[in-house]
Amino acid sequence: MILDLSRPDDARLLDGMVALALEAGRLAMTIYDSDFAVEAKGDASPVTEADRLGEEVIVAGLHRLAPEIPVLAEEAASGGRIPALGDAFFLVDPLDGTKEFVTRTGEFTVNIALVRNGAPALGVVYAPAIGKLYRGGAGLGAALAIVKDGVAGAPASIRARRAPERGLIAVASRSHRGPETDAYLETLDVADFAAAGSSLKFCLIAEGLADVYPRLGRTMEWDTGAGQAVLEAAGGRVVVFGSDAPLSYGKRDRGFDNPHFIAWGA
Repeated sequence: MILDLSRPDDARLLDGMVALALEAGRLAMTIYDSDFAVEAKGDASPVTEADRLGEEVIVAGLHRLAPEIPVLAEEAASGGRIPALGDAFFLVDPLDGTKEFVTRTGEFTVNIALVRNGAPALGVVYAPAIGKLYRGGAGLGAALAIVKDGVAGAPASIRARRAPERGLIAVASRSHRGPETDAYLETLDVADFAAAGSSLKFCLIAEGLADVYPRLGRTMEWDTGAGQAVLEAAGGRVVVFGSDAPLSYGKRDRGFDNPHFIAWGA
């Protein structure tokens, strides 16, 4: 019998991804609490030691956990180091929300996702500064664990809520919200608005605390994969703006950037 190495036991794999996110989160908090330096990448976006060291920890751990699955990671990709990707690959953003990290709002996350056949199958989103770790996977459901002193408590199941007939709660980027987003939100029956940084926006919907997240600006696959996996495991969906097509992955011809999209609850 030929083993399908791109589909290891998902529960075990998700546990391993959680452990790596916690390890990277502990490292990020050590740097967060120090007088760290901020540099600019080629696209003028900020980068810190937490981005680089966190990625090293996660990528090395994923290679031990599932050596047959390639890893597409943000900092490596920014340096032109992009592996050959098959039907399955990991996506890593070691520090999503670097601007929130730099301004110390606490709304930054460690993100690890597994993509299969263009769709996010497993995802972990960890916000170390606020002590919340979200996890989810196809067939496994979604859960939230509270983290204290770097140790995660028992995960509790979460579920996206069904949108009310009137009065949606919308969430959008704290750092990247633009006039296009505001114009779109005006077309919806929005009763309340919550701003959040990084991939936490997906998680607020997964947790049933918001209903819609429009992103009418540039994002990369590693920005969204883990959050989309958690949200879809919680019963939500992420679609390309103006269509019902799910947001897909492995878009090498686009340089792994995403089209505009909308995330919805149940």
